[in-house]
Amino acid sequence: MAGLSKTDIVAEITWLGLVPDREQSIVSEPQQEVIAQFSGFRGESHSGLTRPSCSLVSAQYPVGTEIKNTRQLSILSAEELDVVAAEMMIGKLDPTLIGASMIISGVPNFTHVPPSSRLIAENGTSITIDLENGPCHLPVKVIENVHPDAGGLFRTAAKARRGVTAWVEREGRLCVGDKLTLHIPDQPAWQGDTS
Repeated sequence: MAGLSKTDIVAEITWLGLVPDREQSIVSEPQQEVIAQFSGFRGESHSGLTRPSCSLVSAQYPVGTEIKNTRQLSILSAEELDVVAAEMMIGKLDPTLIGASMIISGVPNFTHVPPSSRLIAENGTSITIDLENGPCHLPVKVIENVHPDAGGLFRTAAKARRGVTAWVEREGRLCVGDKLTLHIPDQPAWQGDTS
């Protein structure tokens, strides 16, 4: 029976943020702690149990179709974010500029952890990883305002390093400095047609 296996990999939350109004801006506001609810982080404009489908799932649904919200959170790796900043030739890429919800450190190749993996805090709060988050165009102008001539480099630099989208599976409080244990699906990678 397939399930989840606890790994020895323990991440640390190094940054938390909320986007208060995504219609106004994708810029996150830093937080020391957040309340994770089934609908997402309290006060986060990407929260909700459902959402209108977007162009990312247009092959599955007409844009605007109400679907389960598996994009409540945007989680990135501090290590990958440093590589993105280096490729953009800027000292540091502020997570606020890319609408991040959480930055963690300690998970190698974080953007490519298997979908359905969990990040589980010591208090039991659990985040389920949905999919790799592709580098979109929305942060480009925001980054450009702070780092002239660098915004246009973001999408290429962030390819395969943009982190993941995720949703809250078990409610609770998360704080900067909290430890999260990685649990991964206990199944082999899909190989497609093996006949």
